[in-house]
Amino acid sequence: MKVAVIGAGWAGLAAAVAATQAAHAVTVFEATRSLGGRARSLQVELPDGSTAMLDNGQHIMIGAYVQTLALMHQVGAEPAQAFLAMPLTLRFPDGAGLALPPWTAPLDVAWGIAAARGWSWRDKASLLRTAMHWQLSRYQCAPMESVARLCRGLTPRVMAELIDPLCLSALNTPPARASGQVFLRVLRDALFGKGYGGWGGSNLLLPRRDLGRMFPDAAMQWLVQRGVTLLMGQRVESLAAATPGWLVDGQMFECVILACPPWEAASLVQRCGAEAAQWLRCTQALEHEAIATVYATSGRQLAWPMLALHSSPHAPAQFVFDRGQLGGPRGLLAFVVSAGQADRATVQRQVMAQAHALGWHDVQPAQTVIEKRATFACLPGVQRPSIAIAPGLLACGDYLEGPYPATLEGAVRSALQAVALLDAPGSGPAPK
Repeated sequence: MKVAVIGAGWAGLAAAVAATQAAHAVTVFEATRSLGGRARSLQVELPDGSTAMLDNGQHIMIGAYVQTLALMHQVGAEPAQAFLAMPLTLRFPDGAGLALPPWTAPLDVAWGIAAARGWSWRDKASLLRTAMHWQLSRYQCAPMESVARLCRGLTPRVMAELIDPLCLSALNTPPARASGQVFLRVLRDALFGKGYGGWGGSNLLLPRRDLGRMFPDAAMQWLVQRGVTLLMGQRVESLAAATPGWLVDGQMFECVILACPPWEAASLVQRCGAEAAQWLRCTQALEHEAIATVYATSGRQLAWPMLALHSSPHAPAQFVFDRGQLGGPRGLLAFVVSAGQADRATVQRQVMAQAHALGWHDVQPAQTVIEKRATFACLPGVQRPSIAIAPGLLACGDYLEGPYPATLEGAVRSALQAVALLDAPGSGPAPK
């Protein structure tokens, strides 16, 4: 079939690769001149006048992201070279926190809890007891239960040094508002699921290079070599049902996959005349959370490539990454603020004060990037729109129905499901 993919983020590129493999004739429309969507590369000017290719936000993956990692391998972006893999580690600048050994599950988790620095036996016992309860309940909870309520048996220290950073990094939603069910699914797959290749599911995969070179550039080259049409800088203005399929800016396609952000997909669906009232209601009702990344320079090297930080309303960064240990310029740090609400100037000022309070007085800001609608808010009981919209009209993206929060793995999985539906009964071209 002739298939149009609207959007060239990670979901759109994954859909284009999968559809090409399935022998469909694919055309990709991308409104901007860059690939990757909300996980893309950008050029950052450093205080010394030099430049570096970094990301619009610091991203990490875990070994449990098997579909994303397999797709990277398929297009020639070898994960083993692209990432620094390390066991799950949530160390703070003072050395306190959790660090799992490179063992198999569940021994790594048990030992990591027992050896957690700065935790009392009461802290450790509360986590072991709660984790055992989660396992006995098969990692299920009531749909409307929040992460905070799910973890009510944990001590304040375990909440502050483990649950809060895990929840914010995975769901980008504060524990008091985040879905307990989605959080449990992430924990189950990370701690006890199989990882990609020889990695454990909970292994942290820290990018050694900017995201553009990790997958989007390799995917583009793979697609072009196979005759796929990539239309960069071409925003789709009209989508309309026709016979025997859909008109995309006047071009006929038998099927269309909307891989653009949810608000843009909803705008196209609303104007195209498809009977998709329920899909539109779900999509337009989604709330969104921001992610800020404050790039800064320093003369120091961190003890670990990634450190957790004690955060508060006035010290908002939850993590800091040493990009110098990840293939970037020496002394370049990336502070990450998940689910923040402040403007760019305020975030940058607060993060600098947070760094200076740690004794890192030489830290100076380089550039601050804020994605205001980085992810959907992963709330308890949130109704996410389906992949199928109308006959011949599908969507893919990290906001659609699925077990995962707004992650690259969720985006890739939705793309693979959308392509699988292309040949399913009832998914053919829309009637006139």
